[in-house]
Amino acid sequence: MPAIRVLVVEDSLTVRKRLVEVLAGDPELDVVGEAEDGKQAIELCQQLRPDVVTLDMMLPVMTGLAATEFIMAYCPTPILIVSASTNRGELFRTYEALAAGAVDVFEKPSGIELDDGWARTLVSTVKLVSRIKVITHPRGRLSALRRPASRPEASSSCRALAVGASTGGPAALVEILKAMPPDYPLPILLVIHIASAFAAGFAEWLDGQSPLRVRYAQNGEPLPRMGDGRVLMAVPDQHMVLRHGRLWLTDDPERHSCRPSVDLLFESVALELGRQAAACLLTGMGKDGAAGLLAIRRAGGTTLAQDEATSVVFGMPREAILLGAAGRVLPLDQIAPALTALGLGPEDRP
Repeated sequence: MPAIRVLVVEDSLTVRKRLVEVLAGDPELDVVGEAEDGKQAIELCQQLRPDVVTLDMMLPVMTGLAATEFIMAYCPTPILIVSASTNRGELFRTYEALAAGAVDVFEKPSGIELDDGWARTLVSTVKLVSRIKVITHPRGRLSALRRPASRPEASSSCRALAVGASTGGPAALVEILKAMPPDYPLPILLVIHIASAFAAGFAEWLDGQSPLRVRYAQNGEPLPRMGDGRVLMAVPDQHMVLRHGRLWLTDDPERHSCRPSVDLLFESVALELGRQAAACLLTGMGKDGAAGLLAIRRAGGTTLAQDEATSVVFGMPREAILLGAAGRVLPLDQIAPALTALGLGPEDRP
């Protein structure tokens, strides 16, 4: 099997040398090029056609975000953002790059790593990202695939909507939330897998992308009333569950190596709300959320899953579909209309 071809983009010579040293030290990886600015990254990506790009955000000449947008539009390649999580501006650029089609994010070396754990994780992450078959960034892909949507089906009385996402999730969420009406009445409970080091500002950033208010949930707070639509996210490294009308944050063990876990949220919503529950499972690697979506469907709730054509990684939705958990399988551009219909009152229904 040929080695995985990697392009390393980093303006700091010290950090770049460290990245190249670690990646070149694995026999399954071949560092085919190095770039120190965004413009050079684009040129080398077009010339070398690597299998994966590691990309810094803070670059001279052209930023990492601008390079991501160009690469995903004109030379689609799996991109792993390798960035610092301590700078708020850089964090927000990282979220923008994920929304523009970058696959995942990884913490830069600090220089004080006590063992080779960071290096091993970098190598395994690069290998994982290289296997994702990107075609173009989701926003550009949706423009090409967009087709007239049928009149959305109205729901019976939904009380809340639970949403789960992982790899590719930031881009999918932005597309959905931007298309939601600002007076959407259902509270939305969200679990997304994002590296803890990079999660601190994600709710604030997503709030700025959405007509709905987005924030992290607080332990013990009541489920918002109908008509008080907002997005409440699980905080980094804690599960979020709904019990007795309140949201609880727990340190229970990981599920599918995930905390927060989509399954735990979905299962608690199924038990709490039954037929009044609704859930949507978006793009992501692995199978977290599939069993939980099935629990909601078995409880009589409404369930949706993103289709393969518009998923960056068709892992979690695929597992749910195979279990028979998805009542409807929809392309990304039809999910917001379907979710909007869940909040319609009887007088508004077609």
